[in-house]
Amino acid sequence: FIREKMAQKNLFFFHLSGTPVYSVAWGPDSEKVLYTAGKQLIIKPLQPNAKVLQWKAHDGIILKVDWNSVNDLILSAGEDCKYKVWDSYSRPLYNSQPHEHPITSVAWAPDGELFAVGSFHTLRLCDKTGWSYALEKPNTGSIFNIAWSIDGTQIAGACGNGHVVFAHVVEQHWEWKNFQVTLTKRRAMQVRNVLNDAVDLLEFRDRVIKASLNYAHLVVSTSLQCYVFSTKNWNTPIIFDLKEGTVSLILQAERHFLLVDGSSIYLYSYEGRFISSPKFPGMRTDILNAQTVSLSNDTIAIRDKADEKIIFLFEASTGKPLGDGKFLSHKNEILEIALDQKGLTNDRKIAFIDKNRDLCITSVKRFGKEEQIIKLGTMVHTLAWNDTCNILCGLQDTRFIVWYYPNTVYVDRDILPKTLYEGDASEFSKNPHIVSFVGNQVTIRRADGSLVHINISPYPAILHEYVSSSKWEDAVRLCRFVKEQTMWACLAAMAVANRDMTTAEIAYAAIGEIDKVQYINSIKVFHLKNQNGPHTTFSGNIQEAEIVLLQAGLVYQAIQININLYNWERALELAVKYKTHVDTVLAYRQKFLETFDKQETNKRYLHYAEGLQIDWEKIKAKIEMEITKEREQSSSSQSSKSMGLKP
Repeated sequence: FIREKMAQKNLFFFHLSGTPVYSVAWGPDSEKVLYTAGKQLIIKPLQPNAKVLQWKAHDGIILKVDWNSVNDLILSAGEDCKYKVWDSYSRPLYNSQPHEHPITSVAWAPDGELFAVGSFHTLRLCDKTGWSYALEKPNTGSIFNIAWSIDGTQIAGACGNGHVVFAHVVEQHWEWKNFQVTLTKRRAMQVRNVLNDAVDLLEFRDRVIKASLNYAHLVVSTSLQCYVFSTKNWNTPIIFDLKEGTVSLILQAERHFLLVDGSSIYLYSYEGRFISSPKFPGMRTDILNAQTVSLSNDTIAIRDKADEKIIFLFEASTGKPLGDGKFLSHKNEILEIALDQKGLTNDRKIAFIDKNRDLCITSVKRFGKEEQIIKLGTMVHTLAWNDTCNILCGLQDTRFIVWYYPNTVYVDRDILPKTLYEGDASEFSKNPHIVSFVGNQVTIRRADGSLVHINISPYPAILHEYVSSSKWEDAVRLCRFVKEQTMWACLAAMAVANRDMTTAEIAYAAIGEIDKVQYINSIKVFHLKNQNGPHTTFSGNIQEAEIVLLQAGLVYQAIQININLYNWERALELAVKYKTHVDTVLAYRQKFLETFDKQETNKRYLHYAEGLQIDWEKIKAKIEMEITKEREQSSSSQSSKSMGLKP
């Protein structure tokens, strides 16, 4: 019965194509099939009546296709002597120059980072973006098929002269600060310190599969073991056995590193101690990559493949879901995620790029609340967090953007543009990618494979360090020395976030935000016992500010905030509930309507205004009484503190 049904589907399938099919590949979700039809590529969903995607891909007959399950990219090659890279929406990402002979084979490496191309007497190794790492000219005739080993380190090619050719991936490079590591042989690495030109040779018992160099450590996985080297000592690595030899991904943070193999995710310390192994229902580790997994000192983030709008968050120390077990959900599919690296767990932020190429940021402690996901930018193609402080950079259309203090969106969005650095990115050509952001240097790989290094100002990182240590006087001195609006704007947002309103007043004055200086002065006059009030109003969290004021017994202040923001319904509701300042709210409402020459239509205001005479002298006296009361509370609180008493 199964064979009969499959035969019916195949007959129907080929009847639709109408031309010989030279190659076919499954889609990552096994719900679509990609196949060739002359010069056309066709993606056919298996669901009945689903829309078929078809486009002209080559100028000659297409001979070979491949579709990678990790990066969701498509390879095609044909008799026009070209190979091309496409996304799953048929958009071209790379178009090679014509070769001497037709391209007869292409194949993705399992992790989707590399692919191989075969032609007549030709074997080429390419990056996933299309540019070529290496070209070999073996005497093989045409290479008709290429197969990768499961660990992605070797390929086998079926040759036209009756032979099978084998090749190994070598000469891979890893760089971090002044260290450069090169895989010279299958089981050997060379480490060079460019400062003193010292060279160390590292040899392994088995072939090297994956490696990562970051945070002063080199992590190397072979087919059986994991080696952890410190940049201070290359002679005595930490070695431990792997549960499964095929490691597909290594991620590093300051305190630990993550290994991903075919079945699980493992977190280890740099001393080789196992820490945790996070899991969630339906987790597939074979399709995870550096864009869909992120690691910080306290958090692990993983984008769900079954529903790409969801990010699962885990505690690094236990592997358990963060908080109450919920997940972060976005309205669009998410393409790339990144956790910031410094600071406390409660302040941890995650940035991500969605399908619309919008860059968003949210707190991992507030996931699940749609209103807390804030858009930082549009048309962002790639992003990276700094390794030593929470500075974010990205490529936005034709601009290179650095968000020196991304948390500004939660503190004072009005000054966010003043905390940015913008530079021209047109020189990076099409589809550049940020490789790393270490110190004050950003490394970008262009579409042709060349690396470009950009140095940003070192002062914002120093400012972050001062603020994290609560050295506010040093931070102000630094800004006065640098004399840049960007630094003052960052300091203003940092001071408000840390509830240091004195420093915030100085910083806001330096960037000409006079209205906010006046507001801070009014806060100082009242000196609220709970400093969350001004912080939450600055950040636009009016509900939180209102709660703080009510808890402090400052009902008039809570009512006045809503009056100032023209939240008339809420202002009257508070006045009625606490039986105070009803006439104040009605007076301000009447003044507002007179200004715009309008008549009262709100039924609640009409009800409470019946028979009530507005006496501004009486209202001003009540307001002055409230201010005097708050001043007395403030002075009482200060005297108690100076005497060592608990207020």
